[in-house]
Amino acid sequence: MAARQEVTAWRPRVPGVTEVFHAHFTEYAYPMHVHEAWTLLIVDDGAVRYDLDRHEHGTPHDTVTLLPPHVPHNGSPATPGGFRKRVVYLDTSLLGEDLVGPAVDTPDLRDPLLRLRVGQLHQSLDHPGDELEAASRLTFIGERLTAQLRPRLVPDVPRTDPALARRLRELLDERVVEGVSLEEAAALVHAHPAHLVRAFSTAYGIAPHQYLTSRRVDRARRLLLDGQRPGDVASATGFFDQSHLTRHFRKLVGVTPGRYAKSA
Repeated sequence: MAARQEVTAWRPRVPGVTEVFHAHFTEYAYPMHVHEAWTLLIVDDGAVRYDLDRHEHGTPHDTVTLLPPHVPHNGSPATPGGFRKRVVYLDTSLLGEDLVGPAVDTPDLRDPLLRLRVGQLHQSLDHPGDELEAASRLTFIGERLTAQLRPRLVPDVPRTDPALARRLRELLDERVVEGVSLEEAAALVHAHPAHLVRAFSTAYGIAPHQYLTSRRVDRARRLLLDGQRPGDVASATGFFDQSHLTRHFRKLVGVTPGRYAKSA
Protein backbone atom coordinates (compact mmCIF):
# COMPACT_ATOMS: atom_id res chain seq x y z
CA MET A 1 0.00 0.00 0.00
CA ALA A 2 1.33 3.41 -0.96
CA ALA A 3 1.78 5.88 1.84
CA ARG A 4 -1.24 8.17 2.15
CA GLN A 5 -1.47 11.59 3.72
CA GLU A 6 -4.83 13.35 3.57
CA VAL A 7 -5.41 16.42 5.69
CA THR A 8 -8.09 19.09 6.06
CA ALA A 9 -7.61 22.02 8.45
CA TRP A 10 -9.63 25.14 9.20
CA ARG A 11 -10.32 27.71 11.90
CA PRO A 12 -14.03 27.96 12.73
CA ARG A 13 -15.65 31.03 14.26
CA VAL A 14 -16.20 29.30 17.60
CA PRO A 15 -14.65 30.82 20.75
CA GLY A 16 -12.17 28.48 22.37
CA VAL A 17 -11.35 26.59 19.17
CA THR A 18 -8.01 27.49 17.60
CA GLU A 19 -8.07 24.88 14.80
CA VAL A 20 -9.86 21.81 13.49
CA PHE A 21 -7.70 19.14 11.85
CA HIS A 22 -8.85 15.96 10.09
CA ALA A 23 -6.23 13.56 8.76
CA HIS A 24 -5.69 10.09 7.31
CA PHE A 25 -2.11 8.78 7.56
CA THR A 26 -0.94 5.30 6.64
CA GLU A 27 2.75 5.51 7.48
CA TYR A 28 3.56 9.01 8.69
CA ALA A 29 4.97 9.26 12.23
CA TYR A 30 5.02 12.48 14.24
CA PRO A 31 8.31 13.28 16.01
CA MET A 32 8.29 14.63 19.55
CA HIS A 33 6.62 18.06 19.55
CA VAL A 34 4.40 20.33 21.62
CA HIS A 35 1.29 22.46 21.05
CA GLU A 36 0.26 25.72 22.68
CA ALA A 37 -3.34 24.51 22.76
CA TRP A 38 -5.11 21.48 24.22
CA THR A 39 -5.40 18.62 21.71
CA LEU A 40 -8.77 16.83 21.76
CA LEU A 41 -8.47 13.77 19.54
CA ILE A 42 -10.67 10.91 18.38
CA VAL A 43 -9.59 8.14 16.01
CA ASP A 44 -12.24 6.86 13.58
CA ASP A 45 -10.20 4.11 11.89
CA GLY A 46 -7.08 2.27 13.02
CA ALA A 47 -5.16 3.32 16.09
CA VAL A 48 -2.30 5.59 17.15
CA ARG A 49 0.49 4.84 19.59
CA TYR A 50 2.21 7.77 21.22
CA ASP A 51 4.52 8.75 24.06
CA LEU A 52 3.50 11.45 26.53
CA ASP A 53 5.71 12.45 29.44
CA ARG A 54 7.89 9.35 28.78
CA HIS A 55 4.94 6.94 29.02
CA GLU A 56 3.52 4.96 26.10
CA HIS A 57 -0.18 5.24 25.26
CA GLY A 58 -2.63 4.14 22.56
CA THR A 59 -5.90 5.32 21.06
CA PRO A 60 -8.41 2.57 20.21
CA HIS A 61 -11.51 4.12 18.73
CA ASP A 62 -13.69 3.87 21.79
CA THR A 63 -11.59 6.51 23.56
CA VAL A 64 -11.21 10.28 23.59
CA THR A 65 -7.63 11.50 23.92
CA LEU A 66 -6.81 14.82 25.56
CA LEU A 67 -3.23 16.03 25.30
CA PRO A 68 -2.30 19.06 27.42
CA PRO A 69 -0.44 22.10 26.05
CA HIS A 70 3.36 22.33 26.21
CA VAL A 71 3.80 18.62 27.07
CA PRO A 72 5.96 16.79 24.46
CA HIS A 73 4.37 13.89 22.61
CA ASN A 74 4.79 11.98 19.34
CA GLY A 75 2.52 9.67 17.35
CA SER A 76 2.63 6.85 14.81
CA PRO A 77 0.25 4.28 13.29
CA ALA A 78 -0.42 1.27 15.51
CA THR A 79 -2.32 -0.68 12.84
CA PRO A 80 -1.31 -1.80 9.31
CA GLY A 81 -3.76 0.51 7.53
CA GLY A 82 -2.67 3.59 9.45
CA PHE A 83 -5.24 5.78 11.15
CA ARG A 84 -7.93 8.35 10.45
CA LYS A 85 -8.34 10.99 13.14
CA ARG A 86 -10.30 14.13 13.94
CA VAL A 87 -8.71 16.76 16.17
CA VAL A 88 -9.94 19.99 17.67
CA TYR A 89 -7.38 22.29 19.29
CA LEU A 90 -8.72 24.24 22.28
CA ASP A 91 -7.32 27.27 24.05
CA THR A 92 -7.16 27.60 27.83
CA SER A 93 -10.46 29.49 28.04
CA LEU A 94 -12.23 26.11 28.06
CA LEU A 95 -9.72 24.03 30.02
CA GLY A 96 -7.45 25.63 32.58
CA GLU A 97 -3.82 24.91 33.41
CA ASP A 98 -4.90 23.20 36.64
CA LEU A 99 -6.02 20.24 34.51
CA VAL A 100 -2.63 19.69 32.85
CA GLY A 101 -1.39 17.31 35.55
CA PRO A 102 -4.49 15.09 35.54
CA ALA A 103 -4.46 15.03 31.73
CA VAL A 104 -0.84 13.89 31.69
CA ASP A 105 -1.74 11.08 34.09
CA THR A 106 -4.88 10.01 32.18
CA PRO A 107 -4.86 11.28 28.57
CA ASP A 108 -7.06 8.50 27.14
CA LEU A 109 -10.63 8.63 28.42
CA ARG A 110 -13.06 5.74 27.90
CA ASP A 111 -16.35 7.61 28.02
CA PRO A 112 -19.02 6.71 25.41
CA LEU A 113 -21.04 9.90 26.04
CA LEU A 114 -17.96 12.10 25.72
CA ARG A 115 -16.98 10.25 22.54
CA LEU A 116 -20.46 10.82 21.10
CA ARG A 117 -20.38 14.52 21.97
CA VAL A 118 -16.96 15.05 20.38
CA GLY A 119 -18.21 13.40 17.18
CA GLN A 120 -21.29 15.65 17.19
CA LEU A 121 -19.06 18.67 17.73
CA HIS A 122 -17.06 17.84 14.61
CA GLN A 123 -20.26 17.48 12.59
CA SER A 124 -21.36 20.98 13.60
CA LEU A 125 -17.88 22.40 13.01
CA ASP A 126 -18.07 21.08 9.43
CA HIS A 127 -20.82 23.55 8.54
CA PRO A 128 -20.38 27.34 8.55
CA GLY A 129 -23.42 28.92 10.13
CA ASP A 130 -23.78 26.31 12.87
CA GLU A 131 -21.49 28.10 15.32
CA LEU A 132 -24.14 28.36 18.05
CA GLU A 133 -24.62 24.60 17.93
CA ALA A 134 -20.86 23.99 17.98
CA ALA A 135 -20.34 26.34 20.92
CA SER A 136 -23.18 24.70 22.85
CA ARG A 137 -21.74 21.24 22.27
CA LEU A 138 -18.26 22.45 23.15
CA THR A 139 -19.28 23.88 26.52
CA PHE A 140 -20.75 20.51 27.54
CA ILE A 141 -17.59 18.77 26.37
CA GLY A 142 -15.48 21.10 28.50
CA GLU A 143 -17.71 20.41 31.47
CA ARG A 144 -17.49 16.63 30.91
CA LEU A 145 -13.70 16.70 30.51
CA THR A 146 -13.36 18.67 33.73
CA ALA A 147 -15.62 16.17 35.50
CA GLN A 148 -13.43 13.31 34.22
CA LEU A 149 -10.16 14.90 35.28
CA ARG A 150 -11.35 16.57 38.47
CA PRO A 151 -14.64 14.89 39.43
CA ARG A 152 -15.29 16.98 42.52
CA LEU A 153 -15.17 20.26 40.59
CA VAL A 154 -18.35 19.64 38.57
CA PRO A 155 -21.46 18.49 40.46
CA ASP A 156 -23.57 16.22 38.26
CA VAL A 157 -26.86 17.75 39.41
CA PRO A 158 -29.09 19.35 36.75
CA ARG A 159 -30.58 22.70 37.81
CA THR A 160 -33.74 24.20 36.43
CA ASP A 161 -33.92 27.93 35.84
CA PRO A 162 -37.07 28.89 33.92
CA ALA A 163 -36.44 32.63 34.29
CA LEU A 164 -33.01 32.30 32.70
CA ALA A 165 -34.43 30.12 29.92
CA ARG A 166 -37.09 32.75 29.19
CA ARG A 167 -34.49 35.51 28.96
CA LEU A 168 -32.51 33.52 26.43
CA ARG A 169 -35.62 32.76 24.39
CA GLU A 170 -36.49 36.45 24.30
CA LEU A 171 -32.95 37.23 23.16
CA LEU A 172 -33.14 34.63 20.38
CA ASP A 173 -36.54 35.98 19.31
CA GLU A 174 -35.04 39.46 19.04
CA ARG A 175 -32.13 38.21 16.93
CA VAL A 176 -33.59 35.58 14.68
CA VAL A 177 -31.79 36.88 11.60
CA GLU A 178 -28.54 38.28 13.00
CA GLY A 179 -28.19 35.52 15.60
CA VAL A 180 -26.16 35.60 18.79
CA SER A 181 -23.10 33.67 19.89
CA LEU A 182 -23.26 31.56 23.03
CA GLU A 183 -20.48 33.65 24.54
CA GLU A 184 -22.39 36.90 23.97
CA ALA A 185 -25.69 35.42 25.16
CA ALA A 186 -24.10 34.17 28.37
CA ALA A 187 -22.61 37.61 29.02
CA LEU A 188 -25.91 39.38 28.35
CA VAL A 189 -27.94 37.21 30.73
CA HIS A 190 -25.09 36.77 33.26
CA ALA A 191 -24.91 32.99 33.21
CA HIS A 192 -22.35 30.27 32.61
CA PRO A 193 -22.70 28.95 29.02
CA ALA A 194 -23.27 25.33 30.08
CA HIS A 195 -25.90 26.31 32.64
CA LEU A 196 -27.57 28.57 30.08
CA VAL A 197 -27.88 25.83 27.45
CA ARG A 198 -29.00 23.28 30.03
CA ALA A 199 -31.62 25.62 31.52
CA PHE A 200 -33.06 26.41 28.08
CA SER A 201 -33.13 22.75 27.00
CA THR A 202 -34.75 21.69 30.26
CA ALA A 203 -37.40 24.40 30.08
CA TYR A 204 -38.37 24.02 26.42
CA GLY A 205 -37.29 20.52 25.43
CA ILE A 206 -35.10 21.86 22.62
CA ALA A 207 -31.56 23.23 22.47
CA PRO A 208 -31.05 26.96 21.79
CA HIS A 209 -29.53 26.36 18.36
CA GLN A 210 -32.48 24.13 17.41
CA TYR A 211 -34.94 26.79 18.53
CA LEU A 212 -33.18 29.49 16.52
CA THR A 213 -32.99 27.29 13.42
CA SER A 214 -36.71 26.50 13.72
CA ARG A 215 -37.56 30.20 13.86
CA ARG A 216 -35.41 30.86 10.79
CA VAL A 217 -36.98 28.01 8.82
CA ASP A 218 -40.45 29.33 9.66
CA ARG A 219 -39.48 32.73 8.23
CA ALA A 220 -37.98 31.05 5.20
CA ARG A 221 -41.24 29.20 4.52
CA ARG A 222 -43.20 32.45 4.50
CA LEU A 223 -40.75 34.18 2.18
CA LEU A 224 -40.65 31.24 -0.22
CA LEU A 225 -44.44 31.25 -0.41
CA ASP A 226 -44.24 34.97 -1.15
CA GLY A 227 -42.26 34.08 -4.27
CA GLN A 228 -38.72 34.94 -3.15
CA ARG A 229 -35.81 32.89 -4.46
CA PRO A 230 -34.05 30.44 -2.09
CA GLY A 231 -30.72 32.29 -2.34
CA ASP A 232 -32.34 35.56 -1.30
CA VAL A 233 -34.34 33.81 1.42
CA ALA A 234 -31.18 32.32 2.92
CA SER A 235 -29.58 35.71 3.49
CA ALA A 236 -32.86 37.25 4.65
CA THR A 237 -33.40 34.64 7.36
CA GLY A 238 -29.93 34.38 8.89
CA PHE A 239 -28.53 31.30 7.13
CA PHE A 240 -24.89 31.29 6.05
CA ASP A 241 -25.73 30.53 2.41
CA GLN A 242 -28.27 28.67 0.30
CA SER A 243 -26.77 25.24 1.05
CA HIS A 244 -26.98 25.99 4.77
CA LEU A 245 -30.66 26.88 4.35
CA THR A 246 -31.31 23.79 2.24
CA ARG A 247 -29.75 21.41 4.76
CA HIS A 248 -31.80 22.67 7.69
CA PHE A 249 -34.97 23.27 5.65
CA ARG A 250 -34.96 19.70 4.36
CA LYS A 251 -34.33 18.39 7.87
CA LEU A 252 -37.33 20.26 9.34
CA VAL A 253 -39.75 20.37 6.39
CA GLY A 254 -38.84 17.20 4.51
CA VAL A 255 -38.20 18.83 1.11
CA THR A 256 -35.79 21.39 -0.31
CA PRO A 257 -36.70 25.08 -0.34
CA GLY A 258 -37.01 25.05 -4.13
CA ARG A 259 -39.41 22.13 -4.14
CA TYR A 260 -41.40 23.68 -1.31
CA ALA A 261 -41.79 26.94 -3.24
CA LYS A 262 -42.90 25.13 -6.40
CA SER A 263 -45.60 23.28 -4.44
CA ALA A 264 -47.39 26.53 -3.60
